[in-house]
Amino acid sequence: MTRDSSAIITLCSHLCMEETLRPLEPKEYSTLTGLLAEAEKSPGDLFDFTSEDFKAYLHLNREETHRYRRLLDRNGDLCFELSRYRNMGIETVTVADSAYPEKLRSKLSMSCPPVFYYAGDLSLSGRPVTGYVGSRTINREDLDFTTGAVRKSLSLGYGVVSGGAEGVDTVACREALLRGGFCVEYLSGALLKRLRNRDSLGQIQQGRLLLLSLSEPDAPFRVGVAMMRNRYIYAQSEGTVVVRADLNRGGTWAGATDNLKNRWCTTLCRDHDYSGNRALIQRGAIPIREDWDGRIPPLSPVATAEYPQISLFDP
Repeated sequence: MTRDSSAIITLCSHLCMEETLRPLEPKEYSTLTGLLAEAEKSPGDLFDFTSEDFKAYLHLNREETHRYRRLLDRNGDLCFELSRYRNMGIETVTVADSAYPEKLRSKLSMSCPPVFYYAGDLSLSGRPVTGYVGSRTINREDLDFTTGAVRKSLSLGYGVVSGGAEGVDTVACREALLRGGFCVEYLSGALLKRLRNRDSLGQIQQGRLLLLSLSEPDAPFRVGVAMMRNRYIYAQSEGTVVVRADLNRGGTWAGATDNLKNRWCTTLCRDHDYSGNRALIQRGAIPIREDWDGRIPPLSPVATAEYPQISLFDP
């Protein structure tokens, strides 16, 4: 681990965190990198900063400087904790590392998460993938559509990227692995629990499954992380297939409308009479049916309209 990577993890990780202390959020880290660049400094230099340096280079007041110093002072404990996870097969990657998912870096720019915990072959994040998202509750028709679409994707050399949730995500990833493909999953928590699953561990060891999480490895499901990981799926993929969406509610709807606004990739939507699906197609998603050949059209040059963000709990 480089000194820069160590500093980023120390500033941004929730591991070994005191109750009265909070790590830097992505926006805060983004601001920090801009100030460091102006001062011709790098994150690793912060370990040597004096109180005067924090004020001169980062324009921090006494309280903010104290927060930064407390974060940096936990580096020793954090290194020990990371070593413990490493022994379990969990590594970390930061935006300062060349192995960081390049598609996220290029598409999300300064809103990239500073740190990911991961298990598996990180190079899978550099291969072409099709995203699959949808409801946790699916029927047989939804399942058949998902498995059929995944097979088309695999036939064209695409892997699958999903969020690891029950329903469409799980079905898509399982089908890809059963058919000899590969899968990248952005989890919303419980990375360590997932790694203890024998099937998942076997696929990781075979180099066909990559698990990444914004949350610390033993953290449970978090709604906020679940909402954020949707954009990682879209940014990672060449195009993302929405199998089933609820109108104006839920993570699938929020993620799809977010992508239609930000245009990280092509949004494809199953042409079905589900109200959420119909609305997404009306807003610019490309309709596909069972006869879809797996090809992903390029993004239209015409920008889509902006839509408000929807909470998981909106009625």
